[in-house]
Amino acid sequence: MESTISLKLKGKGKASKASDEKSKLQVVKEWSNWSLKKAKVATHYGFIPLIIIIGMNSDPKPHLFQLLSPV
Repeated sequence: MESTISLKLKGKGKASKASDEKSKLQVVKEWSNWSLKKAKVATHYGFIPLIIIIGMNSDPKPHLFQLLSPV
């Protein structure tokens, strides 16, 4: 017995074009959603260390304890 392989080719009609545009739009939405979530996490955990680094590089050079103390 011989097995035959049949290949189905996608047509270049309007239906495949619309589905390609829809899938591209879906990919863009997924990537933008993913990147915004990562940016939110990076901003959340990076804000305080950024403020400390900026304070350490200012011109009277304070010690870390002076930056973190409320007084």
